[in-house]
Order: sequence, then structure tokens, then C-alpha cells
Amino acid sequence: MALYRLHFSWKGKEVSLKASSLDMTHPYFVSIKGLIFPENSPLIINPAADELKNEFRESDHLMIPFQTVSLIEELKEQDVKPSKVSRFPVMDSPQKKKD
Repeated sequence: MALYRLHFSWKGKEVSLKASSLDMTHPYFVSIKGLIFPENSPLIINPAADELKNEFRESDHLMIPFQTVSLIEELKEQDVKPSKVSRFPVMDSPQKKKD
């Protein structure tokens, strides 16, 4: 399964979004569906990623004008780099055995 990373200008900023579906058959727009956002970490907050989630999380389908798009990448699923932040599970202390 291929994933797509679309780089474009939005509100004067360069933005990068990942999606599972991309369609370029429309003459003026790039159509993306199935947006993929990075998982939230309870310890680290990325303001840029948080802003994108707040803006686009409820969108099922985005039409991005061609003139704002700077790069489209097709990624293989195994090539997608995992987040550099790892979760560390909290482990309970072992219970003492009662004799």
C-alpha cells in the first residue's frame, strides 16, 4: 500500500500532510483523502502538528490548488519512518509473595 506526502503552502507556511489516497485528475486541484496524522505523545507537544490536526482532522477530502503544491512524494508503507519518540510503559512493582 502506498502512502503520499504532499508539501504545499497554506496561510504563508510550508505544510506537509500524509494521506492514503491522492488523485490528480482534476485540472486545477490535487485531491487527497485519508489523512494520516502522527500519534499524540502525552509528553511532547508539537505546535505545528497540533495546528494541522486542529485544522484538518475533521476533513474527509481536501482539494489543494496545484499552484500551492511544491512536492508530492509516494512512500512505501515500510519506508515510512516511525516517530522518534518512544512510549515507555509504566510497570507496576512486583507484588511480594506471602508465605
